[in-house]
Formats: sequence, C-alpha cells, structure tokens
Amino acid sequence: MGQSVSTAKLRSRRDWDHRQQSKLKSTALICPMQAEEAGELERSSIDVSLDFISDLPDECLACIFQSLSPGDRKRCSLVCRRWLVIEGQSRHRLSLNAQSDLHPLIPSIFSRFDAVMKLALKCDRRSVSIGDDALVLISERCRNLTRLKLRACRDLTDVGMSVFAKNCSGLKKLSCGSCTFGARGMNAVLDNCPALEELSVKRLRGITDGAAAEPIGPGVAAAALKTICLKELYNGQCFGPLIIGAKNLKSLKLFRCSGDWDKLFPLIVERVTGLVEIHMERIQVSDVGLATISNCSNLEILHLVKTPECTNSGLAAVAEKCKLLRKLHIDGWKANRIGDQGLIAVAKSCPNLQELVLIGLNPTKLSLEMLASNCLNLERLALCGSDTVGDAEISCIAVKCIALKKLCIKSCPVSDHGMEALASGCPNLIKVKVKKCRGVTSEGADWLRAIRGSLAVNLDIGEQIDASASDGGAQDNGVEFPPIVAGQIGAPSIASSSAGRSTSFKFSGLLSGRSFVACTLRRLASSNGTSRS
Repeated sequence: MGQSVSTAKLRSRRDWDHRQQSKLKSTALICPMQAEEAGELERSSIDVSLDFISDLPDECLACIFQSLSPGDRKRCSLVCRRWLVIEGQSRHRLSLNAQSDLHPLIPSIFSRFDAVMKLALKCDRRSVSIGDDALVLISERCRNLTRLKLRACRDLTDVGMSVFAKNCSGLKKLSCGSCTFGARGMNAVLDNCPALEELSVKRLRGITDGAAAEPIGPGVAAAALKTICLKELYNGQCFGPLIIGAKNLKSLKLFRCSGDWDKLFPLIVERVTGLVEIHMERIQVSDVGLATISNCSNLEILHLVKTPECTNSGLAAVAEKCKLLRKLHIDGWKANRIGDQGLIAVAKSCPNLQELVLIGLNPTKLSLEMLASNCLNLERLALCGSDTVGDAEISCIAVKCIALKKLCIKSCPVSDHGMEALASGCPNLIKVKVKKCRGVTSEGADWLRAIRGSLAVNLDIGEQIDASASDGGAQDNGVEFPPIVAGQIGAPSIASSSAGRSTSFKFSGLLSGRSFVACTLRRLASSNGTSRS
C-alpha cells in the first residue's frame, strides 16, 4: 500500500539477486567449476532481462535528451513510444520551415511539441510563406511562447500579428526580418506584451515612408524593453516614440537606418538615462549626436561604424564624460576624421578600456603609446586597414600593453620585425592574428610560434576573416535556432531544432560526450529489446 511501482521493482530485483547469490555460494561448496559456469549464466541473464533505464523518471530522461545533439535526440525519439513522448515534451525550442504547406501540419506538430517556448519560423524567399491563419493557430497552441523569430514571412499582416500578440502576451523576445506587416502589427505587440525585453527589426516592408509613417510605440512593452535593434529600415525614426519611452533601455543598435538621428538623440538621452551600449553603423549622425550621447554617463560599449561625419571632437566629448567605457569599435571608413587627437582623449579619460578595434584609421605611435600606458586593462586590440601602423607601433604595443591577450593586425605595413618585438613583449598574449600584411612571412610567424610555444599565431594571406578582436565576433548578435531534419515529426518539408546548446559550446570534448551518452542509450535500449509499439 502506498508503494511506488519503481520501488517495488527495485525491491523484487534485490530479492532475486540475493537468491541467485545464495545459489552460487551453495553451488561453490559442491563444485567450484559448476559455480563459475552458473555465474557466467547469471551475468548473461542479467544483461538480457534487466532494463535499468526504464526505472529512470521521465524528468531524468528528459535531462539526458536535452544534453544531446539534435541528431541524437531525433534518433532517441525513434526507440520507443515513451522516448518519443518525453523527447517531444522536453523540447523547448523549435525551428520550422514556414512555407504555406505548414498550416495543415500545425495541430500534429504542436500536439507532440507541447512545451515549446522559443519558436523560429523561417521561409525561403522564393517560396510562399505561412499566412495569418497559421500564425493564429500556432499562437493558440503555444500560449507560453516567450521568444519568436520571423524570417521572410511575407504573407503575415497586421491582423495576424494582432491576434498573435493577444494570445502570446508573455512574449519576451521578438525578432522579425523581411516581413511585410506594418506599424499596426508592431504596435499590437507593444500594446499586448508587457514582458517584452528584446526587439529586433530588420527590413520591415510594411512601414510607410516619409511623414505619413505611423509612429511605433511606446505601448506597455516600453517599460520592460532592455534591447532595441533596428536594421535597414527606410524610416527607422518612426520607432522614435518607442525608444524614447523605453526608460529602462540598456542597448540601442542602429544599422543602416535612414533619417537624421542628430535630432532624435537629445530626446532619447533625456528620457533614457541608463544606456550601456550604443551601436551605430551607416546612419546619419555627426559630432552633434555624439555630444548628446556623451551625457550617457553609464555608457560602456560604443560602436561607430562608417559614420564619416563623426570627428575627433565628437569622440573626445564622449571620452571625457563616459569614463566607464570598456569597448570601443571605430571604423573610420578611410575618411581621416578620427585620429590621434580623438584616441588620446580616450586614453586620458577611459582607464577601464578592455577592447579597442580601429578600422580604417591612421593612428601613430603617439596615440598608441598613450593608450597602452593609460589603459592598463586593455586585453583585446585590433588594428586594421591602417597606413601608419608599422613595426615601430607594434614594438610600442609589445612593450607597453602588459595586459593584452588578443591582437589582430590586418592590412597594415607590418613586417617580421614587428613579429620579433612580440616575442619578448605582451607577457599575457595568447593569440595573434595577422591578415594581409605583406611584410609578415610564414617564416616570421613560425619563428614567433617557436619562441613562444603557448602563443597561437594565425597568419592568413588569402581568405577574408573578421577583423574584430571581440570575443563575440561580428556586431550582429541575433539568436539562431539550428535546424534539424524533420523526419521525427513526420513532415517532409519541416525542420525542427532543440538548440539546447549554443554554437560556442560545440567543442570536440562536449560533442564526444554527447555521442557517448547517445551511444550508451542506444546500447541499453537494444540490449533490452525495446522497440516502438
């Protein structure tokens, strides 16, 4: 009475083992050889008859599945009905091919994957995407959805987004690109999703150009928003009310959005006082905007990429007031508007600088020496496309940059003599990446490797590589959902994914560990004779 099934099984198995051991002891008294044969028979019978994995609770089995790769998860789901159900119920992330033929399959898909919280709907640009009816049906079956990613879903309208927002009011992250719904659909999300923390919008075709554009935001979501990323919008400034109303905003990223942002930044900075990160790439902003941004006293990360109207004066204004700056990326676009003067201001006022990426600038030994002397926490440095960074500048860095761990040099007049300077400098240096520096030879790189055995030296003469010294790599940090084959859900044109681990964790050791777990599970299942029934 009150005894669980698994406990009863375990107790009966122990009694059986005890009886077998007693038999072996009594047999050993009569004939040792017979006892040995009986022991082998017992071990073989245990291997065949015992199914230890069936005693695992569903929660434990689900944890095992979540540590496997997408392919191994799919194979595990084919073992038996129980594994199929548990694998489906423990999958929280899903990526689907959002073509129009997905609609009739939605009920069966989300009957199996009934715990999905993070969903990606991606359609090929040459195909017809799902429409409002399919999105509404998904929202009715995924009421607990917290993350949605839409790509090239061109048949979604404001009506479908409005119904979706009402059904999935717990949404925390929305990313949409190359969709055709407009301001009304976006406003519906902002008005119905008070927990929204991250919003990423790229090429939203439904937004009207010019003065007739309907303003977007702020809505109830403004209070919770932490990150706003706008890319390639013809009229990105219609998001102005949302940005200004997001008083708790920490990160603002603007990529190739038209309009005069100098006029909007004073309103943003006045209302949003906690900005920590600002990315600006190919937008219309000048020293006027930078002077306004300098009032963000909590600013730690600033990216100025291909903004030719920004000069030394604007950078100096930011440096003098934003003393917490940790990461600074500048792509001067060969405009020669930012140089030693602006960088010296950074060196004087930003002692916490840890990462500095300079592309298309021409700094000299004067500014680099001051940066190295004053910014004692500088760990990552990239110098790319510069006509003035040569062996003397690299030698200065080698002597002064004590904390430097990663150095990237691309398209600079550096030679093997610069590499020789690194052999005895930068004691904490662990990685050097050299790209398109004609004066650096493979012999010079090999010599540096030989002298400093623990230093990783990457010499690349041909292929394009990212010049950023940042751990994160590229500036665009959108969350992907790696797809897997759709055979496990019975739909030939659909891809699903668990994405239980980000790509940054896919090292060989972890992959081998996953394979070992999967192999063990399959071996246990096969020895048990288990199959789908």
